[in-house]
Formats: sequence, C-alpha cells, structure tokens
Amino acid sequence: MDNKKPRIGIIGTGAIGGFYGAMLAKAGHDVHFLLRSEYDAVVEKGITVNSLVNEPLHLHPVQAYKNAADMPVCDWILVGAKATSDDLGDLIAKAGKADAKVVLLQNGLNNEDKLRPFLPDSMHLIGGLCYVCLFREGPGLIKHQFNGMIDLGYHSGPAANDAKALLEEGAALLKSGGIPTRILPGVDAARWQKLVWNAPFNGTSVVLNAGTTQILGNEASRKLIGDMMEEVVAAAKACGVDMPDGIGQKLLAGTAVMPDYHPSMYHDWLHKRPMELDSLYGEMLSQAKRAGCSMPKTEALLDMLTFIQNGYLNA
Repeated sequence: MDNKKPRIGIIGTGAIGGFYGAMLAKAGHDVHFLLRSEYDAVVEKGITVNSLVNEPLHLHPVQAYKNAADMPVCDWILVGAKATSDDLGDLIAKAGKADAKVVLLQNGLNNEDKLRPFLPDSMHLIGGLCYVCLFREGPGLIKHQFNGMIDLGYHSGPAANDAKALLEEGAALLKSGGIPTRILPGVDAARWQKLVWNAPFNGTSVVLNAGTTQILGNEASRKLIGDMMEEVVAAAKACGVDMPDGIGQKLLAGTAVMPDYHPSMYHDWLHKRPMELDSLYGEMLSQAKRAGCSMPKTEALLDMLTFIQNGYLNA
C-alpha cells in the first residue's frame, strides 16, 4: 500500500458506503469500513457489487471494524450512514484525524447543519450528493443499477474561505476510484434540486409498493409524482433557492430510461427500519411553511408514511 495515499474511513457500510468504499479500495486506496450487523458476513465473504453498469467487483479481504475506536485514524471520512443514525458525531470524531475531511453522503435538507455541532471545529465538513441507483441484496452484497455521480460542496470548517483546493483534492480522490465527481459552489441549492426527485419517488414507492417503472407507467401515479415535484420546486423558490427551468420534466424523462428502481426508503420500509422522514420531508415542510408556501400533497404523503412507520416500529 502506498503510504502517501490518504487513509479513508467508511462510516456506515450499507449500499452507499459499501459501494463507494469498495470502488476506492479496488483502485488501491487504504479504505477502512465500520460495520455493525454485517461485520461477520463481510469479514468472511467480503463486499460484492453486482453492477449493471460496471464490471462486477469483489473486495476480499476487507479492512472491517465493529467499533470506530478500533479503526486507524483517517484523513477522509465518507459517511454512508442514514440520517436516522445516532451518535454520528462521536463515531466520526473517533475514526477521523483532527483535521479530517468528512463527506456526508445523505439525503435531505440541513443534514450538515445538524451534524456540525457534534464535530471538532478542526474537521472539514463537506456535503456529498449521490446520484446512484443501488440497494443491498444481502449482507455485503450490493446491486448497482445506474449512475454513481457524486457532487461535492464545502459546508464548514477551517477552509471555509478557501475550499477550492480541498474540494479538488476530494474530487481527484473519488475519480481515481472510477467515481464521477463534480464540485459545487455550495450544497443547499443542490440538496433542494435532489429533493425534487427524492421526495416524490421515495415515499410514493412505499405507499404504492411499486418501483419507478410501475409508478411512471400509470397515469394517476405519474401525475401525482409530477404534482409533488412542482410543490418541491415552488417551496425551494419560496425559500430563495433558484431552480433550473423544467427540472421536474427533465427528471421524469431521465427516470423513464432508468432500470426499474425501488428507492432507499422502500428498502427501509421492506426491512422495517426507520425511514428518513424528517430529513426528506419534515425539514422541507418546515422551511416551506416558514416561507409561506403550502405543500398539501407532500404533507399528505408524510402523514401516510408516518402512519405506516408507526405501525411497524411501535408494534
């Protein structure tokens, strides 16, 4: 292993963390994976990515750990854990160097603002927006269906006034692992843009028990998705965020040519895990309300999702 290469830590080795971490490790980087329930399976069999886009990837052995305190301190931390995860700040502080670059690969709004108070001031916090279709088929087994792009935007830390070089370093690191990467001037607008797709499709896939092909193939559900996309765009504009013209129609057209996809919230529901309701819906609805913008269909979707989640978490 080239000692000049940065050490990379993966916090949350699910579909996102496992996919990007395995890509970087196969490219020769020193990658260390934090796991919980899947630790034994990954130690025994490694991480396998079955991709419809790239060559099949199998990483074994894996530098795997059950506890963050057992990991060597890392220069870069990629956080693949969901927004519902507890104690992220503590895990990152244990696994990262004092000046670690932390890339938060989560869905939703204000994730960085919520995490920042729990990190040392000396750490850099970077928003990472993933545009990828994948899911876990089993312990250490990931199915990759489409795309893989990551957008990076600096949020806060010691380089707040001169973040370009650090972001370029991060982009070069990811690209060296075959991961397409773009640099953003910030993260807030990009997170709103991503919500235009994420908020309608994630929740609707659960309520209708359907993937993207079936949803778009039905006139009523396609209209519902389009209406909710318009609500997200209107809310973003009410909050002072510029949105590209025709973004909803472009996203619908792009989704129509994707393989049939069940978003991450569908898999959380399927396995009876907490869904990211606050980060994908609650925060957005709160900001929209403060801006005087109504989102009735999105609010109704959240009410239905909350009912569904309460049914299995409180059973």
